[in-house]
Amino acid sequence: MMPALAGAFDLQSDAPIRVNADHARIDEGAGEATYTGNVIVRQNETTLTAEKVVLHRQDGVLKQIEATGEPAHYTQPARNDRPKTDAEAHVIIYSAGDNRILLRQQAVIRQAGNVFRGERIDYDTAKRVVTATGSDTNPDGRVEMIIQPGNQSGDNR
Repeated sequence: MMPALAGAFDLQSDAPIRVNADHARIDEGAGEATYTGNVIVRQNETTLTAEKVVLHRQDGVLKQIEATGEPAHYTQPARNDRPKTDAEAHVIIYSAGDNRILLRQQAVIRQAGNVFRGERIDYDTAKRVVTATGSDTNPDGRVEMIIQPGNQSGDNR
């Protein structure tokens, strides 16, 4: 089974998205809120940690979350029939309007013992399609996937 993120943050939910950071800068005119220094973004049990997070709003609605770190980390708990998901990359972009989660630069997704690695992993949450590419600058920078052969109850469940 291919690792997949269920839907990341639920922007249709009434559950608030909470942000904690060392510093914050809100630019209401640009519709941006920039948080820096040990940033933690949470909605229910879904968590994103990074050195910098920018929240983009349009017409008062949160449209995009962009996180950068060395690396940034994303954790989504087990839900219904989907196991816990752990992801990391130097750049993680969640685009609600496009139904996309983009992981760039040393991207890794771990789920139920399965591991998916690439320089760039693009997940279309609506179509449930994952596309990964290796690095153009590294000749060994290929996509790697480790798949458990059966119903494994790994520590990521």
